[in-house]
Amino acid sequence: MTSVLHDSLVDLARRVIDENRSAGKRIVVAESCTGGLVSAALTEIPGSSDVFDGGWVTYSNAAKIADLGVSSEVLDTFGAVSIAAAWAMARGALAASTADHAVAITGIAGPGGATPGKPVGTVVFARAERGGDPNDIVTDSRFFENEDRSGVRLQAALCALELLLP
Repeated sequence: MTSVLHDSLVDLARRVIDENRSAGKRIVVAESCTGGLVSAALTEIPGSSDVFDGGWVTYSNAAKIADLGVSSEVLDTFGAVSIAAAWAMARGALAASTADHAVAITGIAGPGGATPGKPVGTVVFARAERGGDPNDIVTDSRFFENEDRSGVRLQAALCALELLLP
């Protein structure tokens, strides 16, 4: 049976699972704009439960607060699409799991939702490591220009999978 997911997602997810399995690492994700696409890609791989601890789709600010412990002050001050929010999401996912590292994704897939300084296609990522220095913040911000909603989500999922490589 073929996958309903884009081949590039499945191929990269397979690499993430294989390399983390070889490294003896477990992973977790906190997704917003990708709506579970990263988790879907990871669970498309047979045996992914050896590596993939779980994931959260925290699309609303209320879910980010309730499920991942993101503070309302972070969201009010910096917005949901910010380095601070992504970092808090990654740290929250890591704290709520047994994983070795977590990746969070938050962004504006469009066509609406843009704000001044944050156009459609803006996506922010964060990676947190268990036992890592909490001041060692690993983040990335990307702008996926000329992509429709599906394109933004696909590109964001691919970037998140890259960040999940050990």
